[in-house]
This record gives sequence, C-alpha cells and structure tokens, in this order.
Amino acid sequence: MNRKVAFYTLGCKLNYSETSSIGRLFNNAGYQTVDFSDTPDVFVINTCSVTDHADKKCRKVVKEALKISPNAYVTIVGCYAQLKPKEIAEIPGVDMVLGAAEKFQIVDYITDLTKNPKTVIYNQPVSEANEFIPAWSFGDRTRTFLKVQDGCDYSCSFCTIPLARGSSRSATIEHVVEQAREIGRSGVKEIVLTGVNLGDFGIRNGQREDRFFDLVKALDEVEEIDRIRISSIEPNLLTDDIIEFVAHSKRFMPHFHIPLQSGSDKILGLMRRRYKRELYANRVAKIKELMPDCCIGVDVIVGFPGETREDFIDTYNFLNELNVSYLHVFTYSERENTPAAEMKGSVPGSTRADRSKMLHILSDKKRRAFYESQLSNTEEVLFEGDIKDGFMHGFTRNYVKVRTKFDPVLVNELKPVLLTQISPDGDVEIAESEEIFAH
Repeated sequence: MNRKVAFYTLGCKLNYSETSSIGRLFNNAGYQTVDFSDTPDVFVINTCSVTDHADKKCRKVVKEALKISPNAYVTIVGCYAQLKPKEIAEIPGVDMVLGAAEKFQIVDYITDLTKNPKTVIYNQPVSEANEFIPAWSFGDRTRTFLKVQDGCDYSCSFCTIPLARGSSRSATIEHVVEQAREIGRSGVKEIVLTGVNLGDFGIRNGQREDRFFDLVKALDEVEEIDRIRISSIEPNLLTDDIIEFVAHSKRFMPHFHIPLQSGSDKILGLMRRRYKRELYANRVAKIKELMPDCCIGVDVIVGFPGETREDFIDTYNFLNELNVSYLHVFTYSERENTPAAEMKGSVPGSTRADRSKMLHILSDKKRRAFYESQLSNTEEVLFEGDIKDGFMHGFTRNYVKVRTKFDPVLVNELKPVLLTQISPDGDVEIAESEEIFAH
C-alpha cells in the first residue's frame, strides 16, 4: 500500500501506551509509521479530556496537521472523542471520530482515505467499552508504558474518566507477565505500569479475581526486566503490603506517585475522594520509614468549588510539611456532566491561577531539596537517547533526573554514577570519571 500514518498523543501515559498499540495495528495492515511532519496519508490524534483545553488542543493539532498534509485523512480517538464526538465533528478537516469501544478497530473503519464534507462518527455508549484491550508503548523510549488496567468504578465529583473509559477492568496476571517478558526480550530495561485506577487491578467481567499486590509479586520474578515503576496509585489502595514489598524488591523502584488532590478534609469530601488526609500522611510516613530516599510525587487540584482561602492554606501547609519530592499541580476546570460543575462556591479564575502559582513554587522547592539530599550518592542511572544542547539524560532508581555529555555508548545502559551538583536548569550533574564510565 505504501501508505503513511502519523500519530499525535495528548494526555496521560495510558494514552501513549494505547497510541503505540494502535500504531502496531496500522503497521500490521501495511502502513508505514512516520513523523508528524512527514506528509502522512493518515493522521491519528489520541485525545485527553482531563482539562477544559481539550477542544483548543485538538483544533490546533488538526489545523497544523492539515498544513503539513492538506489531503490527509484525520481520525480522532481517545477520551475527548468518547465524551464529545459531535463537538469534534465540527472541527474543519476531521474525517472520522471513534469512541472508546471502537478505537482499537480503527484500521477496519478506515477503508477509504477520500475526504468527505461530513465527518463520520462511530461512538457507542461507554458501557460497550467493557473489554480489556492490552497496550504498551514501544520504540520511542528507553522505558515502556505497559497498560494493565482500564476504566474506573470510583465516582469522584470532578472527573469524567468513568464516562470516557467505562468501568474498571484488567488483564490477567499471566498475560501481563508474558507481555513484560516480551518487552524485556526486545531490549527495554524499564517498564512503567499504567492504568486509570492502577491499584484497582484484578477486576474482570465485573468480578474481582486478583489484587494489585498479586501482580506486583508476579512481576518481581520477571528476569527479563531490570526496573519496574508504578505510575500512579490511589492512597487508599497503596497498602502496607505493597510498600513493604517494594522496599525489598528486586525490580520495583523506590518511587511512588500518589494522588492527593487536596490537603483539606472538607474539600476531599466534596471531591468524593475515598480517604482523608491523615491516611495520606500515614502512607508517606510508612514509605519514608522503610525507604528514606524514596521519591514521592503528588497530584493536587487547586480552585475546586467551595475551596476558601483557609482551605487552600490548609492544603499548602499540609504539603509544605509533608516529606514528598514534587507536585503535579492542576487548576480545577469545570467538566460537563460532573457533580462538581453544579456546585456552589465557584473560585474566580484569577484566584485559581494565584494558588496554582504558589504550589508550583512549592513544588520547585520540594524537588530541589530532594535532589540536594541525593548529592554525593552513587546511584545507578538508566540513560536515554534524547540529546539536548549536547547533553543526554537519565533517571536514578529513585527518579532523580541526571544529565551528562552525550555518549552514544551509554544509551539504554544502566551505569553507577556519582551525583555531584545541580545544573542551572535543575537537573543533577554527575561525575565524569573513567572509573564510573568504564564500558
């Protein structure tokens, strides 16, 4: 066929894993995957719906795609495509929109690349997206994002993900282990486990058959992989068993990303979160007790309806005193068909922006303090192939980002290095002794 396809992914690690799997479907059908700028015949844009910028981002990507290849066939998939297919269909140049139940049959739907004046929509109710479809990213990084769970049975008042992805469902442990072995045999050294609600792993056909802890124990025996990370896990699902196991694991890294969303119990209640901040603090304390150098990342939302200045200061002080390493700060945005969008006490946009700025500054301080605590340590780094200003980067076991002068021999290699100082751009620089870099 000699047809070319290009992909653009918006959003989370789960989306990246699914884009790679969709790419393999095209490759198996005879398409050649090319860069976005390489005049492809087909563009596939995998979208996100976490913030209210989904529309703007999607429109911009479509516009730029058609500048590059005006006659290309443009297909939109992902969470935004499930939630608002008709809105997407109004974007000039979009040829097809596929919902959650249809996106992995994309090659079957694209039978004719002729551009038509009217967008075609295939979008069943999200309840039809009840089958777990495996996915993993491949070929673009030293590490692979491996999807092991999809959907969510939680009902947080601000979140559209259950509406976009459906109910919780998972792969079998045996299937995940075999995928991990296959990924390891391909030369990848690090796997990042991903899912919508990763700690809820084990549900199939609406019934719980396994626990996430069972998966962790099984993957720890996969000799083909050197490193495994847990991408994000709810604090109420991060059990002492998991923490204690990771502390002595052969492959799981001392790195957790744990959503908090608010340090105010009042706001956590309005958000319909399944824990209070005391539980969160206990989880952090347990991790640091067993793994003092563990990296802990935190998701937090500012400007949620009803969040007063006192509530925000409560959150700020809680995070300031918490022994965590960095923050991912999200400014609350109203999402249609969520209870939060109808709540009273809307926070002005300027106030949301001010609060976000305060927490971003706090995050920078937290990250720098964590990096400074690691200086003079000798740590094993997995180096990546990206080059920026003559430097290459990599990550330690506990997710300290390091940089050194580019050396092609180091790409995808695990090397012990001495952490020496923090660079002007905030990364950690490493000693360049012949002893450390002996190949």
